[in-house]
Amino acid sequence: MHRKKFIKNTSLVVASFSLPGYNTVFAGSLSEKKVRVGMIGVGNRGQSHLGLLVKRDDVDVIAICDIDKHMLDKSINIINRNGKKAPVIYTGDIYSWKKLLERKDIDAVIISTPWEWHTEMIIGSIQAGIKYIGTEVVLGITLQDHWDVVNEWEKSDSQVMMLENVCYRRDVMAVLNMVRLEIFGELIHLQGGYQHDLQGVKFNNGEDPPGRGVEFGEKAFSEARWRTIHSINRNGDLYPTHGIGPIAHFININRGNRFTHLSSFSTKSRGLHSYIVKHGGKDHPNAKIHFKLGDIVTTSINCANGETVLLQHDTNLPRPYSLGFRVQGTKGLWMDINQGIYIEDKSKPDLWDDQKEWFQKYDHPLWKRLEKNAEGAGHGGMDYFVINSFIESAKRQIPTPMDVYDAATWSVITPLSEHSIDLGNQVVEFPDFTRGKWMYRKPVFALNDDY
Repeated sequence: MHRKKFIKNTSLVVASFSLPGYNTVFAGSLSEKKVRVGMIGVGNRGQSHLGLLVKRDDVDVIAICDIDKHMLDKSINIINRNGKKAPVIYTGDIYSWKKLLERKDIDAVIISTPWEWHTEMIIGSIQAGIKYIGTEVVLGITLQDHWDVVNEWEKSDSQVMMLENVCYRRDVMAVLNMVRLEIFGELIHLQGGYQHDLQGVKFNNGEDPPGRGVEFGEKAFSEARWRTIHSINRNGDLYPTHGIGPIAHFININRGNRFTHLSSFSTKSRGLHSYIVKHGGKDHPNAKIHFKLGDIVTTSINCANGETVLLQHDTNLPRPYSLGFRVQGTKGLWMDINQGIYIEDKSKPDLWDDQKEWFQKYDHPLWKRLEKNAEGAGHGGMDYFVINSFIESAKRQIPTPMDVYDAATWSVITPLSEHSIDLGNQVVEFPDFTRGKWMYRKPVFALNDDY
């Protein structure tokens, strides 16, 4: 489905938006200027970013925009509690953010809105001359959305960074350190995904905080107001970046390696209907809805250098949280599901080592250096690292450690998986957004101890 048609059909007027603006290149050193940030969207996720930004001495959040007064009020409270100057507020309609593109005093923008708005907002920000654009996942709805962002970015001097926080998870970064030291040998196969019971996220009673309920759309609160619509209309891996982002760094995707082909399979859909019946009754109007999204979507990907990747999207059934990582090479493997590592000639035969000792030994330098700064930050501290990398890049006027090619490559798995399933699980070609530059680009992620 075309992205704009999707927006119209689903009436996503509850989207959250905030401020972009025009970038002014710093004339002095990074210590002489603060990064002036505008925020498009201050719902729950945007407030998480805002809470980190207002704690920094090198950032001024000078404007925010959202159409939800409740979310705006909560954001202002966050700013006031931290003793920061009140930002300019933009609100009123779902396109208020476009007016903000006329501003000429914004160095960086952070987009934390429903998925279907990301493409338009990123491109609008690029065209407005914003130098640093941080966006929540995903990059777009359709394959063309992704090409549109890449094509527009290539005409600019902007930096577009997807704020994929799992790339900075402490165990993931320790494994990255081990991969680069060849502890696992040559990598052969990798697995990851988004295995997270989201039934209570996709439905609630419309209150803050949300209690048990089976409503979505205008009657609901937060993500249930927009995210559930995707489960009705789409069938594919709707949230691949938590799994594929770290994997891409492990095997140098877009930097000496690339994804070449993809094939996806989907199970039947039962979980969300069962949840509605359980908590709302079989006669509830929502019990009549047909959900297109299969309860488990499995995607296989081939790589130019011969590795295989397996992703799973599993959000509609009761289960504990797990991203299901597996990193396997010629000398051993790591699996996060059992928190175990096995290394040939170092581990006991046929027995897993507890990953703790390995991770203590190979803890990434970034975590060693900035652990105290990350205390209290969301998702075990990794939210601090992703925001810190974005802000440090803006301060230093350098490329972000994850760029638009990364964002497009990780995010495009969604429309590709939908296409494969629609074709009866056929293998589809993976686009090369770098247009061949992947053969010459070098790894850059987490190679600087500061960001």
